[in-house]
Amino acid sequence: MNSSMISKIAKAKRYAEEPERIQFTRFEANFHGENDVHTTTFDNGEWQCTCRFFHDWGDCSHTMAMQRVLGVTIPAAHRHGIPAGLGTSPLVH
Repeated sequence: MNSSMISKIAKAKRYAEEPERIQFTRFEANFHGENDVHTTTFDNGEWQCTCRFFHDWGDCSHTMAMQRVLGVTIPAAHRHGIPAGLGTSPLVH
């Protein structure tokens, strides 16, 4: 492996330890709930979910779970229902 690639791998590891560097602007994910599979989306600060509860209330367990998993990679203004100190994914450490 050449030295350029080795330095890029080291940089990638450092970046992965600093998830606040990443800010999602949009994504779509399939969320396997207890009763069905729902599509959860985030697009420029707007959350959507195909579940009935989201349709009625504008927030749901699926979007709140996604916010917890994604933590600091979602802009703070769009992290609803997450108590202070929570929302950092152990997957990115």
